[in-house]
Amino acid sequence: MRIVFFGTPKFAVPTLTRLLAAPTVEVLGVVTQPDRPQGRGQKLTPSPIKQLAQQHGLPVWQPERLRRDAGVLDELEALGADFFIVVAYGQILPERVLAMPVQGCINVHASLLPKYRGAAPINWAIYHGETQTGATTMLMDAGLDTGPMLRKVLVPIGPRTNCEQLALTLSEIGARLLSDTLMHFEDIVPQPQDDVESSQAPLIHKEQYPIDWQQSGRQIHNQIRAFYPYVFTYHRGERLRVRDCYLLDITRTDSKDLMPGTVINIIKESGIEVSTGDGVLLLTEVQPAGARVQSAWDYANGCHLVAGESLGSDGPTTGVT
Repeated sequence: MRIVFFGTPKFAVPTLTRLLAAPTVEVLGVVTQPDRPQGRGQKLTPSPIKQLAQQHGLPVWQPERLRRDAGVLDELEALGADFFIVVAYGQILPERVLAMPVQGCINVHASLLPKYRGAAPINWAIYHGETQTGATTMLMDAGLDTGPMLRKVLVPIGPRTNCEQLALTLSEIGARLLSDTLMHFEDIVPQPQDDVESSQAPLIHKEQYPIDWQQSGRQIHNQIRAFYPYVFTYHRGERLRVRDCYLLDITRTDSKDLMPGTVINIIKESGIEVSTGDGVLLLTEVQPAGARVQSAWDYANGCHLVAGESLGSDGPTTGVT
């Protein structure tokens, strides 16, 4: 079975690793995104998939825009691959590429299609409070994650699972699902997706990161998990990332008359209780601007936080009552 692998981030590594170890599979090469600047020094850094490919001596193609790179397109076409396998590549494949492999292009998508089509299915599933998600293999067509489905596997989402943890789980499960799909490909009857049941998972933007304390505690809790570790609020005019929290009993009455974002209490060795539009959050892990990640309890002690202070304002705050 001769394949070309399309992928870029860490999420795709388990699938390529599994393919490289399969005795019935020959990986002809890898297509990945160009090296990007990373870190404080903005040094050009190869993608995790490129690094793995180089370790195995595989050919690597890195077109800035695949559909416009005639040289790369000609080389891929000349390979005569059986399959193109796509896992979080980061570009939409043009119809010419979709038609190249003998048996088709198979995508591993991190949702239970047709739900959460798009670039960020893991994040949006958590944001919308889903209690389960999964992985789907599908035959790719010209649409965005609209092709006929081959195999699915369901994965529960824990009440405190964040996007990074869920991505790690799904990357391993997706790798196994792809292996199963290839092994039984001849016997699988592709199932068309029902567009009526579809939902979208678009790219994430910075506008998703600030906390609006007017929202319910449950929604803020989901936001923190979904866009981990970038969600932030303000305290005393400085950004404060909130990396972890607990959703407390929403029937409590000691917060109902408080402005959302008010510090209710500092709990020893636990964290900071904050009122929301509906319910209370216990912040347990934070990261002040330019500082290390720390427990919310340590942060409260270090800055002498007191009950009645406000979170969420981008200007100076004062204690209340």
